[in-house]
Amino acid sequence: MRPKPTLITLSILVAVLLVWVQGEDQPQAAARVDESKKESGSELNPLEKKFKETLTNAVFVGKWRLVEKGQLGDESDDKYTIAGATKYGDDQWVLAAKIEYGGKSVTFPVPVKVLWAGDTPVISITNVGIPGLGTFTARVLVYDSYYTGTWSGSGHAGFLSGTVSRATLSDEKKKPEAK
Repeated sequence: MRPKPTLITLSILVAVLLVWVQGEDQPQAAARVDESKKESGSELNPLEKKFKETLTNAVFVGKWRLVEKGQLGDESDDKYTIAGATKYGDDQWVLAAKIEYGGKSVTFPVPVKVLWAGDTPVISITNVGIPGLGTFTARVLVYDSYYTGTWSGSGHAGFLSGTVSRATLSDEKKKPEAK
């Protein structure tokens, strides 16, 4: 049975962004982030500074495709927003991820691991359990204003890719002006 596209889109987003730190579940890992351990801009190397800048007010817009029985499926739209990124360990970061699902929009801290392939940051997760959705593995790289990667989990897998741009006021719901 093919999963619903909205569930797959949410699964991709969560799988790409979530990683349990040393076997902890997401709430425990997020709680581990001690404010005193967050980086200051001067402690980041030039590549990390560029990665942080790329993920500040970033909108990822692109396409994803299922792979079923060795065949590529149809493309579907992919979009999510990251408000920012903070490094708190050797390869540990927290992303302020905005998830829109079921008519609701929530921004929350997501601990992730960022590995480097030369000058290219790669978000890598392996067999990460996501309550209610299954177990996922993903490799997603972000370079300049592009992202691309693979993901698999719960009996389905695929590819995703697109562009990274800055969020604008039109990307956010406009707040009513005070009278």
